[in-house]
Amino acid sequence: MVSIDEALSLAREAGLDLVEVSPQESPPVCRIMDYGKHLYERKKRQKVATQAHVTTLKEIRIRPKTDTHDRGVKLTHAREFLDHGHKVQFTMLFRGRERFFRDRATEVFDEIIAELGEAAKVERPPLMDGRRMTMVIGPGKRKAGSGGTGGSEGGHAPASNSPASAPTQPAPSPLDVPSV
Repeated sequence: MVSIDEALSLAREAGLDLVEVSPQESPPVCRIMDYGKHLYERKKRQKVATQAHVTTLKEIRIRPKTDTHDRGVKLTHAREFLDHGHKVQFTMLFRGRERFFRDRATEVFDEIIAELGEAAKVERPPLMDGRRMTMVIGPGKRKAGSGGTGGSEGGHAPASNSPASAPTQPAPSPLDVPSV
């Protein structure tokens, strides 16, 4: 415990500030620090904490005549977006007489929903808006083997507890995912 005058002189010698950390304590607690640097670091921590859960909307455009293989490639991209926690908007663009075949468009969107399965949930069903039909899908339940950083690893706990299945079925590591 040091007097205020002595603490101020120590702070001046060090070229730092005397900051009251806990005024409610008896006696009050002070610290010698660079207050400007402290404010900067605190602001930086708050900024990083608020940016941690940013969800963006990714758009995937298709046409009624898009081939199944091309649609599969676009679904692979959609799965990657969903695994990263992004929302995906599927937009089907119509040209000319294609507008009159809305039933084909709804079939394609139903196939997309079926192929994505539990990895996605429909947030906005397919709606016609002028020459385009849009549908928004958000991340749903993650599969046990997905590459997401979410908390679905608990599904491996029962398999790893049994001694017979541990050597034959190791839990997938994050390094296994990019090779898929």
